[in-house]
Amino acid sequence: MHISYETGQRLWLLTGDTSAYALRLDDGDRLRHVHWGPRITLAEAVALGQEIADPAASSFEQGPGAAELSVEGGDHFGPVSLQVRFADGTRGIEWRYLGHEADGNHLRIDLADRYYPLEVKLHYAVHDDVIERWVDVVNKGPETLDVLRADSAAWQVPAREGYRLSHLVGAWNSEFRLRRADLPTAETVLTSRRGATSHHANPWLAVDDGTAGEDHGEVWSTVLAWSGSWRVTLSRDPGGRTGWTGGFGHEGLTWTLEAGETLTTPVFAGVWSGSGFGAASRAWHAYVSNQVLPYPAEDRPVLYNSWEATGFDVDEAGQMALAAKAASLGAELFVMDDGWFGARLSDHAGLGDWEPNPRRFPNGLRPLADEVRRLGMRFGIWVEPEMVNPDSDLYRAHPDWVLHQPNRRRTEMRNQLVLNFARPDVEQWAHAWLDKLVAGLDLDFLKWDFNRAFTEAGPDRVFLEHTRAVYRVMDRLRADHPGLRIEACAGGGGRADLGILARTDQIWTSDNTDAVDRIAIQNGFGQYFPAQVMSAWVTDSPNVTTGRTTPLRFRFHVAMAGVLGLGGDLTTWTPDELKEAAEHVAAYKRIRPIVQHGTAYRLTGAGTLTGVQFVHGDEHVVLAWCPTRSYGYHPGPLPLPAVLPGAGYLDLDTGVTHSGAVLRQRGLPLDLPSGDHASTLVRLRRLS
Repeated sequence: MHISYETGQRLWLLTGDTSAYALRLDDGDRLRHVHWGPRITLAEAVALGQEIADPAASSFEQGPGAAELSVEGGDHFGPVSLQVRFADGTRGIEWRYLGHEADGNHLRIDLADRYYPLEVKLHYAVHDDVIERWVDVVNKGPETLDVLRADSAAWQVPAREGYRLSHLVGAWNSEFRLRRADLPTAETVLTSRRGATSHHANPWLAVDDGTAGEDHGEVWSTVLAWSGSWRVTLSRDPGGRTGWTGGFGHEGLTWTLEAGETLTTPVFAGVWSGSGFGAASRAWHAYVSNQVLPYPAEDRPVLYNSWEATGFDVDEAGQMALAAKAASLGAELFVMDDGWFGARLSDHAGLGDWEPNPRRFPNGLRPLADEVRRLGMRFGIWVEPEMVNPDSDLYRAHPDWVLHQPNRRRTEMRNQLVLNFARPDVEQWAHAWLDKLVAGLDLDFLKWDFNRAFTEAGPDRVFLEHTRAVYRVMDRLRADHPGLRIEACAGGGGRADLGILARTDQIWTSDNTDAVDRIAIQNGFGQYFPAQVMSAWVTDSPNVTTGRTTPLRFRFHVAMAGVLGLGGDLTTWTPDELKEAAEHVAAYKRIRPIVQHGTAYRLTGAGTLTGVQFVHGDEHVVLAWCPTRSYGYHPGPLPLPAVLPGAGYLDLDTGVTHSGAVLRQRGLPLDLPSGDHASTLVRLRRLS
């Protein structure tokens, strides 16, 4: 990782392991994009920085070059990254270069408006092949400054014949569905207006020229590290210029900066891959492990969660019985879900009253916590700190604490309202009761949920400050309780992003635990999240969501591709099912270091056959699934891309040695059960 500067051309070159990023100042002190792609020399960057005349130039077209942060003003007519309104109503910006500072892997470029008291600092940080970008917007004047849009970065891709957009769509119970389609000659907006990342879209995307595959072709990919509302606008004009700009907040919001105030945007990171979508995903996985996660080296425990077993019917005896069953299967962490507090007999009441229900837990939660630990497990609890039921003591005492606007009704969703964490008193209240809960029980784990979108949020700053307050509460809890681990949840994967992951340890991927549906959900999730943060449970059959019946083996093999958990009603499982489940849990513990700390390669076979190969040193794990098969079709060998052609690979369970060249070209023979919902686990070791 290296940052170079060419004085004569005022050009910077940021060099990663296999990629490079270049930018320069033009004669008008406007910061222009030069290159994002394979490694180049400084001399090559200078050559690429020379402007090329636009053959379609006219008085109706915008000027040459692509801005690193596009603004209103002059001959720019595309999407705007930074939009401000000064006290006299002026909105355009004209830049003046102030200077720059490079320190190790970090570059900061300082600009100011030529007339008005506005300064902007553009930050670039290089981590292997990932480039982090963010912006500081500084009001240097004595009057307030309205910021109408403050994106973290604008990204540009080189001219190609065509472009394809990959992004994630979904809904509750069907998150992270990967979509790939041609990028139209138009502006395309990806966004969430819900106050959270959302189930429906996610701030990750990838662009290629339409020919890239899993292991070949150029891919440009970006991720916004923010857990509130967000927007990314892609633009492809008729002249072929293609790029996107993105940041926090949706359209129509305004941040008002007081005199001397600085607005810092979240990180918007990007990676270029010359070896397809798989290499891009592996670059993101490494970045998350090395730069984002608080404790990447830890093994995530096998947990048991009580929700699908009990719903709201929670009491001490029932939880202890489930804990005994979970411990016998090899679970290492027991998590009691919703229903333990206040008048929480259903989702209609009690949310916000965070004291144990005295009828269900007459002696508090300490006896349950002690029993769980006596059984050899850690203890965790479900919480939803940002929400309240109108039927609660908290709401009756503080009706002003929820998001609301004058003369507008308060929209209830899931019978609850959103607490306004932008209020300092609400933030302090939340931290106080959480701190008391964690300290009083020596809690090991919190499942932090968020079960509805924002409505009646105002003023606009709430969309910013609520998320920042959630971050602060989580950060304080972790600092004060170093042993505490947190799982991010929002009705499943409704708040899954690198902002929340920087202060949590794993993400509840989806409330849908159906193994067939989970294959697609987990594939989308894995486009940039590594397996070590992907919570995946084995639950009952028929599945509570879909009613689908699947074999226990299939359910386990799908869940083993992430952080394995158990979530069914174990009191109804037969002795044979419990015995088989314990064997699968033991098998997962043997492969856990490879799955959670290895490198992942997505696998695709014929028909519906897919899988994942994990590699950690000489150890390889292959998990493969075939949900359905037609008459006369037997899933053939599954090619393995992450083996060396000249090496041999020992199957640790059968003792058979395979040729690396054969595994790459023909594939690994699979011993799959007959019929639908077939799956297998194979452990290989490379021979020296």
